[in-house]
Amino acid sequence: MGVTIELLQNTPLWLGISAIVFAQILKVPINFIVTRKVDWSLLTSTGGMPSSHSAAVTSVAAAVGIEAGFDSATFAVAAMLAGIVMYDASHVRFQAGQHAAVLNEIRHDLRLFFDEIKRWPEMNEQEKIEDLKTLLGHKKSEVLIGGLAGIVLALLWYSIRGF
Repeated sequence: MGVTIELLQNTPLWLGISAIVFAQILKVPINFIVTRKVDWSLLTSTGGMPSSHSAAVTSVAAAVGIEAGFDSATFAVAAMLAGIVMYDASHVRFQAGQHAAVLNEIRHDLRLFFDEIKRWPEMNEQEKIEDLKTLLGHKKSEVLIGGLAGIVLALLWYSIRGF
């Protein structure tokens, strides 16, 4: 019972979860502004603006810094983890997304050649890239905005609470 109560009172944890939800929700209006189309699938998608991974880890790091002190070992761990996650989101996962796009092209080219030579010209671009996920990672700007969103969320929470 005590562990459950402690988890429910763990503000950095809940800020991290809230930051993920906040960033995922933000993807819909940001995408609408850019494309003039509402795409509800962005609520559960990877990639895109802003990065929910970056929002989560920066909100947790900011919350840990506020609660434990920015000179604490706990904050150092949280900040290093945030940096690694953000690097991964903007580099490794972005490259994996690029590889998925190339694999998508190869796969579709083979399908065109072997199975669907008649159907291929009738397909729109979205149908052609649906099978392999190409929005796996983030651009650096998406990581930056996600990170800032997480920090702002944590700072707002603690300023409202008067910490």
